[in-house]
Amino acid sequence: MISFELDVEDLADTRFAVSPLHETVVALRVLRDPGLSALHLPWRRAALAALDPSDLRLLRALVSDRRTLPDVLTPRPGEFAPAFDTELDLVRRAPGALVLRDLEAAHAPDPLPGVLLGTPPDDLRDTICDALRRFWELAVEPHWRQMRLVLEADMTYRARRLALGGARLLFADMHPDLRWRDGVLHIGRMISHHHVTAAGRGLLLMPSVFVHKPSPPLSPDEAPSLAYPCRGVGTLWEPAPPPARSALDALLGASKVRLLVLLAEPLPTVEIARRLRVTPSAVSQQLRILHATGLVSRARDGRQVLYRRTSLGDGLIDP
Repeated sequence: MISFELDVEDLADTRFAVSPLHETVVALRVLRDPGLSALHLPWRRAALAALDPSDLRLLRALVSDRRTLPDVLTPRPGEFAPAFDTELDLVRRAPGALVLRDLEAAHAPDPLPGVLLGTPPDDLRDTICDALRRFWELAVEPHWRQMRLVLEADMTYRARRLALGGARLLFADMHPDLRWRDGVLHIGRMISHHHVTAAGRGLLLMPSVFVHKPSPPLSPDEAPSLAYPCRGVGTLWEPAPPPARSALDALLGASKVRLLVLLAEPLPTVEIARRLRVTPSAVSQQLRILHATGLVSRARDGRQVLYRRTSLGDGLIDP
């Protein structure tokens, strides 16, 4: 078990971040072990087909048999949503000896795979960074916009939980392996066993598409951070709603019709944007028009507003 001890100041400094490099690195687990998530099998097949075999051998070797990853490849984001290249530059500037040490720690007690041996540490670091960048461009970046919508929708939900019930409610449904008690966050079913006192460093939370369970840093020397499985991953690879009939398109416009088709159930703006793969601001503009014309209704649920098709809207979609 790993535990984080958080005082009042640490809870006040709890923040969220979206890390494209972290998502790219933890995706290597799915690349190596398809049994981790059947949801990602379509993505995995496409990634395997796109990758060069030499890159694939190297990238798979970064994941240990215990599925641990070297901490140095996932530096702590210094801002809410850093660019991929900004984060990768941090890894490129890390001493090669540190990269080698973290690789050995991730694979311990097993030896390093042969593909990671026989290369000077600085050269190995650069080779890994180059392979990660190609992996990002081929397998993750094309889907990043949709992934980010899923991640931000989860953060909106979590922020609301924190506002309504504090840390206890925030962690209550995050994952069964997490337990909050008396100022300590306990993370169960971990290979490592250590207790970390935040000591004013706060807690960084990162929702993740690719992690299958809570994932803290491997080393107890790292500042407290936690990647956790985000909500909504099950719909990530679903196609967008099909286009509606041309007559309705001509009357209302295709974007408004797609909204009406989707709003058979009550949904908040962020979730609508995620499913339609557009920005929340674009959705808000269309929703204002549909609400003003009586085609959708809205109701407040806590801090979020839910929209749903009215009977008038139903009549247009299902005459």
